Amino acid sequence: MTTTRLLLLTSTLLAVPAWADVRLPAIISDHMVLQQETPANIWGWADAGEKVSVKFAGKSGEATADEKGRWGVKLTGLEAGKSGDLTIAGKNTLTIKDVVVGEVWVGSGQSNMEWVVSNSMNPKEEAAAADFPMIRMFTVKKKQALEPQDDCEGTWQVCTPQTVPSFSAVAYYFGRKLHQALKQPIGLIHTSWGGTPAEYWTPKAVLAADPELKPLVEAWEKKVADYPAAKVAHDAAMEKFREEEKTLKEAGKPVPKPPSAPKGGSADGSPGSLFNGMIAPIVPYSIRGAIWYQGESNASRAKQYQKMFPTMIVSWRALWGSEFPFLFVQLANFMQRVEQPQESQWAELREAQLQTLELPRTGMAVAIDIGDAKDIHPKNKQEVGRRLALAAEATVYYIDQEYSGPICMGSQEEDGKMRLSFRNADGMKATDGGKLKGFAIAGEDRKFVWAETEVQGDHVIVSSPQVAKPVAVRYAWADNPECNLVNATGLPASPFRTDNWSAGAPAAK
Repeated sequence: MTTTRLLLLTSTLLAVPAWADVRLPAIISDHMVLQQETPANIWGWADAGEKVSVKFAGKSGEATADEKGRWGVKLTGLEAGKSGDLTIAGKNTLTIKDVVVGEVWVGSGQSNMEWVVSNSMNPKEEAAAADFPMIRMFTVKKKQALEPQDDCEGTWQVCTPQTVPSFSAVAYYFGRKLHQALKQPIGLIHTSWGGTPAEYWTPKAVLAADPELKPLVEAWEKKVADYPAAKVAHDAAMEKFREEEKTLKEAGKPVPKPPSAPKGGSADGSPGSLFNGMIAPIVPYSIRGAIWYQGESNASRAKQYQKMFPTMIVSWRALWGSEFPFLFVQLANFMQRVEQPQESQWAELREAQLQTLELPRTGMAVAIDIGDAKDIHPKNKQEVGRRLALAAEATVYYIDQEYSGPICMGSQEEDGKMRLSFRNADGMKATDGGKLKGFAIAGEDRKFVWAETEVQGDHVIVSSPQVAKPVAVRYAWADNPECNLVNATGLPASPFRTDNWSAGAPAAK
């Protein structure tokens, strides 16, 4: 067992009182989906020393509750499509009804993962068509915590026109496509929270152990230490605000917002708080993989995200004890479109996401063409889910298909031009069949100008008469770039740059 996993597992084993009867976590309940092929974990609590048996679909197992009352059983050899009731017996007997075996995926992140079907594109039509009894959905209730929790709130729901409107749109459309492609039951565990940065979803112990990420923990600890004084100051400010509010209202004048409450007095804002409250409780559940849509809240700290995001993924895998597939969405285009090449925090965050593909068993759905300039929550969640599912089908279930748009693999200067090589490049072209847009080129002066391009097989030749000796190329490097490079399947190329220049840094001399 790795040191990281031992550290994490130790921190999650909270003491629990003795239980007169066998008790189960919320996620082991009616309509659940058990993961096929891999041993499926069933666990809960009972009196210390109590023997517990589990039976389902001809498979069985036994365990004895430890000194803390926790027990666990692994059901092996489960085949997709098996169904029935699951029985757990100790001093009492529990029956979990309508259990099926199939593929289980976790969906997490911030608001674009949380965004529900009813708020996405074509909600009425999508809800009316959502009659998929073999798709099951579980939403973890929002909770922040200072320590890892052993249970959460939530229930499994069968996918129907009545239940799907309030479920994560990205997770649903991902699961629907998998269900239709694999012809197997799909379980979707949705656990996300809008507006949250990645450090909330990463175990605090892991952050504290990394020199680059430890400052996040130290900053929080300072807030905790300063909280009593900050609370006194806030209370005084609020008292003054209420007096001013009364005066302004009597005068018919607008009232400003009240002073913001300080953080540090609860789990709100703590690194690891959402991991503790919304990931730790489901970690024992056997899954195939995870999908993730997040990054907007870390866009101002893209350099840090280069370390944060893969660290989070590795920590989750360590806890589950499996290098499970982890598929994620690159940030969509958003905000005002610019006329000239310039720096972009969102482009840098997309770069950090692109670099995360260096981790094994990861995949990325590019969304640079389906965003909304005026809405950070683009409505076309169907295509986001489809692109994630394409990656799963190809890399996890070995369906022979293209699953990614072009990815730049390298560049070299040739006779005053830059030659870029790509993978996933079969049939590269502009979406409208015209000229490629979104490429910019620069020389040693680091001044980018829009470039001319030519596709040559799996290469793109980039040049400009304004740049005699090019050294760098960028593509779709903006918050909301005008870009149109796709491959034969219509999947868009990922934004990228061949330089590593810091914004505002002077040119090399």
